[in-house]
Amino acid sequence: MAAPCAEMEPAAAPRSPGAEELVCPRGRNRKTVLCQRCGSRVLLPGAATFARRELFLPSMKKKTALLASNSLDGDVLQDHWLVDDMFSFENIGFTKDVGNVKFLICADCEIGPIGWHCLDDKKSFYIALDRVSHE
Repeated sequence: MAAPCAEMEPAAAPRSPGAEELVCPRGRNRKTVLCQRCGSRVLLPGAATFARRELFLPSMKKKTALLASNSLDGDVLQDHWLVDDMFSFENIGFTKDVGNVKFLICADCEIGPIGWHCLDDKKSFYIALDRVSHE
C-alpha cells in the first residue's frame, strides 16, 4: 500500500509527459493547479514543490462513493506537488480518516482522491500530478 510517512525520494525531473514545463528551476509549480473535473483552483503558482514518492490513491470517485467503497481499485502514483501548509490550498477537502491517512479531494465537486495526507506528518500534503490539470 502507501509508503510510511517518513520515507520520501528526493525530487528529480517529473516523469509525466510534458511535466518539465510545470516545474520552475526552484522546483515549484509554474502553473495554477486545477481540479480535472470542475476546473476549480486547487493551488496558485509557486505554492507547492515537486516531489517524487510512491503513493497508492484509490480510483477517482465522488466523496460518498469513495468512503463507501471497500475495493482497492486505484493507482500507485509517483509525481506529486508537495504542500507543507494546509492553508496554502485555494480549495481542498479531506475524507474521513482511512487508517492514518486522509485523502484530499476537490472541495467544490468532491471528486477524488487527488492527493494524500498522512496524519503522522502534519506538514506533508501530496497532490498527484496525474489527478489534476494545470493552466
